[in-house]
Amino acid sequence: MARVVLAGGGSAGHVEPALATAAALRRLAPDSELTLLGTARGIESRLVPAHGYPLALIPAVPLPRRPGRELLEVPGRLVDAVRAAGAVLDRVQADVVVGFGGYVALPAYLAARRRRLPLVVHEANARPGLANRVGARLTRRVATAGPTVRLPHAVATGIPIRRELVELDRAAERVAARAGFGLAAAAPTLLVVGGSQGAQRLNNALLEAADELLAAGAQVLHIAGPAHAPVVRSRLPTTAGPGYVVVGYVEEMAAAYAAADLVLCRAGAMTCAELALLGLPGVYVPLPIGNGEQRLNALPVVRAGGGVLVPDRQLTGAWLRGHLVALLGDRARLAAMGAVAARFGYRAADEALARMVLDAAEERR
Repeated sequence: MARVVLAGGGSAGHVEPALATAAALRRLAPDSELTLLGTARGIESRLVPAHGYPLALIPAVPLPRRPGRELLEVPGRLVDAVRAAGAVLDRVQADVVVGFGGYVALPAYLAARRRRLPLVVHEANARPGLANRVGARLTRRVATAGPTVRLPHAVATGIPIRRELVELDRAAERVAARAGFGLAAAAPTLLVVGGSQGAQRLNNALLEAADELLAAGAQVLHIAGPAHAPVVRSRLPTTAGPGYVVVGYVEEMAAAYAAADLVLCRAGAMTCAELALLGLPGVYVPLPIGNGEQRLNALPVVRAGGGVLVPDRQLTGAWLRGHLVALLGDRARLAAMGAVAARFGYRAADEALARMVLDAAEERR
């Protein structure tokens, strides 16, 4: 029996791979005891209990992007978080810690190091953050999203993704999925998704181009974000009709992906990995903040021809009218792009990482 602590709190990009890995651990080692580590303010406080895993909370230690008073407070906060993480490791008698980056992972890494516990690090982004740059120096067990990620001892496993997406047959589910959203069975379908909260830039550009997309025979499934959906609906052209469906949030993304021929999206690590896995071409609009990792996440598949990259400032209604209308109408090109994208997908990343974790636990015994 392996007692595993998974440190993956904060954003969906950290929590979703942790949950997928936890599920793989349950399949491979049903008697394993799993604890997920997070903070009260992250989405893990909702997602982890919903998936039936125990969640242990520690203080959040976000790192300010600019020098100032908050930066001076980081060392003290980190000490508290490491102490709290260590208490969790002691309480559950952890055999191994696996971290997914972010401000939950660093305290877990340091607490594990003090206890000489085996440590496994997973990096989803093309450009690693501070937590995983530190963590990778504390262990030889480092897994990454792809072969271009620069970390010591890195092995490219891909990003763990939920089984319902890994096992999704888009072609078989397409008609039913479209019907479920009230869309026509055969029209070329654009899925628009800007993350769990939506993306104002994507929303505005789509509204500017809606008439032309619909006139060309396309249809749109627009996941606008819970706060943005009512505004988007109110601004839709009166001619939009049933071919333009606006929803705030989709819990089961498998249906949305099954309905789509093309996806307009940000370029978070999970989104890039899911589209590649499913062989879906994407028009990627990287979020222009952070350390530029979103652009780097999408760059390999785009360079190979499996997607299109558009800088945030260039995404306008005019750009969509000039590029997206023609692309949605070219089924042969969409199929070719999807085939290229699929070459970048990892179908067994969850079990590859789970085996790395179980091997680490076994070596400790």
